[in-house]
Amino acid sequence: MDRREFIKKTAIAAASTAMAAPVSAMLGQASSGKPDVGEESPSTVKTEGKWKVLMINGSPRADGNTFCALQEIATQLEKHGVGSEIIQIGRAPVRSCINCGGCHQAGECVFDDDLCNTVAQKMSEADALIVGSPVYYGQPNGGVLSLMQRVFYSAGRFVQDKPAAAVAICRRGGATTAFQTMNMMFQMMNMPVVTSQYWNIAYGMGKGQARLDSEGMQTMRTLASNMAWLLEKIHAGGSAAPDREKQKQFMNFIR
Repeated sequence: MDRREFIKKTAIAAASTAMAAPVSAMLGQASSGKPDVGEESPSTVKTEGKWKVLMINGSPRADGNTFCALQEIATQLEKHGVGSEIIQIGRAPVRSCINCGGCHQAGECVFDDDLCNTVAQKMSEADALIVGSPVYYGQPNGGVLSLMQRVFYSAGRFVQDKPAAAVAICRRGGATTAFQTMNMMFQMMNMPVVTSQYWNIAYGMGKGQARLDSEGMQTMRTLASNMAWLLEKIHAGGSAAPDREKQKQFMNFIR
């Protein structure tokens, strides 16, 4: 057993003990290893281009309204010569971060039975990120929040300085708070937040209804055009990121 595998096994054992439940009990089924994203996600769609935007469909519905919005973005990106990949989180359980610290030694999340490390690896190869989610009680889907928190904590090096945007889909209200929640992660990781003509929100309840939101779909297309423009500027030459202070300052309110 090599050192990396030992760290993983030790962290998983400690985490399971702390939560007083085995992995299979927490998942509600026997663990079968890391899922194959491409096979299990009907909405996984790829297009090719000079740059790649990774898009996360945070909806359990493969072809619901969140997918409609992301697909509109992907189509517009392709017109600008920018490729994309949409990954759906699906309906399988997504773990929450338990602050075990194992990723700091292993270089990736020690829990390898969901999408976290797969998404992190794809993010290392992508030039930008867009996260879309339906609105549940004025918040993003808990699964996509858990996924992004773990990706950013365990593999933040892969997202630094890459443009990002959030997309929220709702029936009626709560979209702005969900939208703000997702944007807060980007701002802590030095990720330029890509804007549009309005907040990146679309409305719809039944399957495909978001496509009837003409302003929402235009907002998605404008977001895509702005993303393509920013990627063009970033890769035009010169430094890809500003020169920052090397030593990060941490200040706790209670010492």
